[in-house]
Amino acid sequence: MSLGSAHQPVLLREALDALSVRPDGIYVDGTFGRGGHSRAILERLGPTGRLIAIDRDPAAVAAGGAIRDPRFTLAYGAFSGFRRILGEQGVDKVDGVLLDLGVSSPQLDEADRGFSFRFDGPLDMRMDTGAGETAAEWLARVTQEQLAEVIKVYGEERFAKQVAKAIVEARAGEPITTTRRLAAVVAQAVKKREPNQDPATRTFQAIRIYLNRELEELSLVLPEAAGALAPGGRLVVISFHSLEDRIVKRFMRGEARPDTLPSKLPVRHSEVPAPKLNLVGKAVRAGEEEVKQNPRARSAVMRVAERTAAPWRS
Repeated sequence: MSLGSAHQPVLLREALDALSVRPDGIYVDGTFGRGGHSRAILERLGPTGRLIAIDRDPAAVAAGGAIRDPRFTLAYGAFSGFRRILGEQGVDKVDGVLLDLGVSSPQLDEADRGFSFRFDGPLDMRMDTGAGETAAEWLARVTQEQLAEVIKVYGEERFAKQVAKAIVEARAGEPITTTRRLAAVVAQAVKKREPNQDPATRTFQAIRIYLNRELEELSLVLPEAAGALAPGGRLVVISFHSLEDRIVKRFMRGEARPDTLPSKLPVRHSEVPAPKLNLVGKAVRAGEEEVKQNPRARSAVMRVAERTAAPWRS
């Protein structure tokens, strides 16, 4: 399978237009995946342009070796290492940052990654397969109370208590080490199923988000990415989960408001600190045709903000 066919980027044209790629600009693809967005950005860059891609999945980094382009650099790391990675590349300011959140199609389609219950494989679920504990290891030790909280908060599962109880009871007889077994245990606990959704969907999602600290990493990278933008640079974020989108929306809206000052403070309007970001358009969703070709695009939401000239204080 070629690199280009392994993953179908969501909102590709919309994301590139939102980045407003300049031929001589410096851009960051913070979630390389299998390189769909990166390849498209490179097509718009000129000879002096530059693209820095980042991914914490060793398989994605290995796949990125197929891109032989002097303008392109792929770094291994999580969002929390964003500024360090830019520093290692000798870059202080960039003209655009793209973050395509969630799990890539190859990760979902490879049984041994353990992200999907569509295939029977080891219960891993780690974005970075070289760090941290697997889902199977975590499920073997987590308390029923903590498990229920994780499933409720990160999966928004209304049957979280029942699912946690079922998992703890099942592991007492035999460790839960495969995706199919976990899915079967969850199915017994979720009595009411949502239309066109497997009963294990929310539980798998919750465990994955928790193990990989996805929401924490997102909260860390947003101010880092926005602070690295040159005036006029764009921050483009595509999320696939309501919790992710809520974090992105609150961050962008918060930085698009002027700094608040104490009431009745005698300052002129011109002296009020300007907002650090300007919101660009409204939230963008995939069109009917794209959803038909790529069902994963159904839940995608893209938000865009542009850096102002106001100084950034993190």
